Amino acid sequence: MAGRGTRLRPHTLITPKPLIPIGGKPIVQRLVEDIAALCEEPIDEIGFIIGDFGAEVEAQLLDIAAALGATGKIYHQDVALGTGHAIYCAEASLSGPVIVAFADTLFRADFKVSSSDEGVIWVKQIEDPSQFGVVKLNDSGIITDFVEKPKDFVSDLAIIGIYFFKDGDRLKKELKYLLDNEITKGGEYQLTDALENLKQQGVQFKPGQVDRWMDCGNKNATVDTNSVVLSFESGDLVSPEASIENSTIIPPVFIDAGAVISNSVIGPSVSVGSNATITDSRISNSIIREESSIKNAVLTNSMVGMKSQINKTASDLSLGDFSVID
Repeated sequence: MAGRGTRLRPHTLITPKPLIPIGGKPIVQRLVEDIAALCEEPIDEIGFIIGDFGAEVEAQLLDIAAALGATGKIYHQDVALGTGHAIYCAEASLSGPVIVAFADTLFRADFKVSSSDEGVIWVKQIEDPSQFGVVKLNDSGIITDFVEKPKDFVSDLAIIGIYFFKDGDRLKKELKYLLDNEITKGGEYQLTDALENLKQQGVQFKPGQVDRWMDCGNKNATVDTNSVVLSFESGDLVSPEASIENSTIIPPVFIDAGAVISNSVIGPSVSVGSNATITDSRISNSIIREESSIKNAVLTNSMVGMKSQINKTASDLSLGDFSVID
């Protein structure tokens, strides 16, 4: 998660993309919770590979690990040299059974990682695989080929960015081989090259199918993912510490503690951050970050950054942190 999140700007200028809240929880927190649900055994350690996010963000990540009963470790990728290089930055954690995940997407899967599995690569069947890495399978359901962004159709099983390795030390050895021998593509060290080497050595990778694959790459995709995640949640997601007066709440919505809502209609598919204030407004299918103030507005398909102010507008907005529309 060391990238800069440029496609989601301005929302990632202050907040790293994996910490953008979806349904009231940071993306990376939801991701590690979903991964924990895949595992038959408890997770002992979670390594976060980040850029220069600062001490406050690092502390938040360690708290996410602790909430799952795991030890958190922070690793830094100072130069963007590809996925293989990023994973090798966490070489101290690459031992024993390992799951590698890229914090760009969320998923839903009815699948369990078993200690008998040698390797698993999660995939999703999609209509247009040309923009993704894909896998080919043999008749036994074992992965035979990795193809990056195929121009001609070879498979519709797209790699979503989550991998299981029974032997993390073996993965580490292959990544080190790439770095030591400067084996790159486009100037970057690629995880797929290590996967190919492992496959050639006899490691059998099988596909793990996901039922839902949700992107958080840009504003529209993130708002849509927020809507989907809220639809999966059960129970009342309105904090008892929120103040709601003369307003209509249309589920599913998440409203955090300290939010103040009056004379408004909120929902469906809206997340409202802590201490946000919404007055005389109609908001649907949107993410409103913490401590924002919205008055006399009609918003849909919008992301509003933290501590922003909006007065009198009807829009599809992507408004960054600390901004004002009046």
